[in-house]
Amino acid sequence: MTETTTKTIPSAAPAAEPRTELGMVRDTLRGLREDLLTGAFAFRPLPPLPEDHRLPRRLPEAVRDHARRLPHLAIAGLALLLMFIEVVDNYHDGVLALVRALFLGAPLVLALFRPIGAFWLSLAGLSFTALFTGGSGAVWPWTGSAFVAHLALVLVVAARSRPRVAAHLWGTTVLAGWLISVLASRGDQTAVVAMGMLSGIALVLLLLVRGWRESRREVVEQVAVVAEERSRRTLLEERTTIARELHDVVAHHMSVVAIQAEAAPYRVKNPPEELVTALATIRENAVTALTELRRVLGVVRADLPADLDGWGPEAPQPTLADLDDLLANVRRAGLEVEAVTTGSVRTLPQGVELSAYRIVQEALSNTLRHAPGASARVELGHVPVGLGLRIVNGPPTEAATASSGAGHGLLGMRERVAMLGGELTAEATDDGGFAVEAFLPVEPEARGTDGGTDGGTEC
Repeated sequence: MTETTTKTIPSAAPAAEPRTELGMVRDTLRGLREDLLTGAFAFRPLPPLPEDHRLPRRLPEAVRDHARRLPHLAIAGLALLLMFIEVVDNYHDGVLALVRALFLGAPLVLALFRPIGAFWLSLAGLSFTALFTGGSGAVWPWTGSAFVAHLALVLVVAARSRPRVAAHLWGTTVLAGWLISVLASRGDQTAVVAMGMLSGIALVLLLLVRGWRESRREVVEQVAVVAEERSRRTLLEERTTIARELHDVVAHHMSVVAIQAEAAPYRVKNPPEELVTALATIRENAVTALTELRRVLGVVRADLPADLDGWGPEAPQPTLADLDDLLANVRRAGLEVEAVTTGSVRTLPQGVELSAYRIVQEALSNTLRHAPGASARVELGHVPVGLGLRIVNGPPTEAATASSGAGHGLLGMRERVAMLGGELTAEATDDGGFAVEAFLPVEPEARGTDGGTDGGTEC
């Protein structure tokens, strides 16, 4: 006998029911309770103006700290003024005028500390004035001063709350005015309509201004992020260049040292044991230095983003022999540059020539960026103990506007010079230009052969 197994296939989850009007009303009431009832009298003091606010900055330093409390003083001053007007206009009511004045001014002062509670206190004062004191006037159920006070209070509370709270404040105000008019059997709803229109327009303008300020702040923050990212990218590019230069210059020489130390014992018949041991130690240290160098370069390159890893050409590093090509390229960019070489021109260590080339390159780039229209002069002075550099440019032309930079060029120059044990100064000249002066020392045993004659050359 064959048994039949019945499997129950779970039905698909029911589709979400369309949002009904009852659900919308329920959500609205829930939001109203969260905004105007939950924690209505929570302590939320109005903070003073920021220290970098433009209003305190324009005042003398002696009163700058007190000026940060100007919003508090303005609200308290408005409350006192409206209370005074209320008492003067209704002095014939005696004590009732004072009670209405208190219900008018107290909510404004309370708004500095408990904004939502101040709103409910203002509505309580409205109810008391309209139902128990027999207030009258063209803006009933408000008096003239109470109308202005409640409108100002709604704006203060809305400015300190979320945008949704503004809608709840407006709807509650209009509803409360209408209910009081109905309960008091007053058919004239002019003041209620006026309050609804004026408060609605004021709240919309307030939200527009706040939205514009928030958008402006986001733009400023975004600009700062972009500038920081550009600065970081500049540093990463410089790190990549230095890493590549270390690999091409230092690693090459260390490899040569290791190879020569390993091959040296085979070039001498019966070398002393001490010499073999010393050469082996030299080779071992060179190999260890190469390993450490590759490890450091690996750490540097590991931090680089994918688009900068391996950035830059793989061609041999430039030397002073390539300076003419650099000057020609700069001239094509529109910079008038004169180059003068003095002293006995000779081949220098690769690291010195590379650093000298990079310093001239960065100085001329800074001239193009920060002094458009100016001319430049590059001076190279070969002396027995090193190489002197001086790159000076004149002031920018009046019609040109200098551009801003990331500010890492001079830092890179100083690091290169410090690595070689040299000195560098960079400062403005008396005529409004800028001068970069550097001296790169050369050890006596590291000097190359004389590659030229004494005297100066100009190109």
